[in-house]
Amino acid sequence: MEAAANQTNLTTKQGIGPGMGLGHAGDSQHAKDHQDFFYLIEHRDDIRRTVKILANGVETRTESDVEDVARMIQTHVEAMYDRMEHANPIRMRDPLFREVFAHAKKIKLEIEHTDHGVRVTETADDAYAIKLVQEHAKVVSLWIKNGYAELPKNHAVPTH
Repeated sequence: MEAAANQTNLTTKQGIGPGMGLGHAGDSQHAKDHQDFFYLIEHRDDIRRTVKILANGVETRTESDVEDVARMIQTHVEAMYDRMEHANPIRMRDPLFREVFAHAKKIKLEIEHTDHGVRVTETADDAYAIKLVQEHAKVVSLWIKNGYAELPKNHAVPTH
């Protein structure tokens, strides 16, 4: 049974925050986010992920049967969506991430904590924003599949 009590609905806002145009945000939260991300990469074999493509976005489930990994998934996802909500971008060297943050106000995010991680629904009314969230979901899956080999890669922006 899923824990719906921790459900969070976020709608992003547009703006330009610290670090726009840099490789990462350089803010006080960056070091923790970076550490949490690498923890998940190190434990990627304990993570399972499904992506359901929707007409207006994606629904993803990212979970683990390892309790610490499941909690870290929840922590990391909440932190990343907080970055989108507050226009505090990261990975700005990657064209896909730069575009996701540039169009963040068009993306509606719903995060539900499950007993083993999160279910996230990312939707938009804008056709290009829909393509962006679908591509982003693919990249997250590639990180889980490929680990450190995927990290230095930049990811293509979908066509308008």
